[in-house]
Amino acid sequence: MNIDRAVLAFAGLFILLSLGLAQLHSPLWLLFTALVGVVMLQAAFTRFCPLALILRAAGLKPGSAFD
Repeated sequence: MNIDRAVLAFAGLFILLSLGLAQLHSPLWLLFTALVGVVMLQAAFTRFCPLALILRAAGLKPGSAFD
């Protein structure tokens, strides 16, 4: 798995998790969903992703999006 796939997997997991928590506990969890969306949008324009930095430090190989 490369960094690009891991970032997409984490984003998808966090979105689904926050949607489930919003359904079960509090609609305020939708703010977390919005935060994930904002960070993904920001990364699309700036090519800077905090998670990509962490995954690179953990030893994952970069893909084409975050190199």
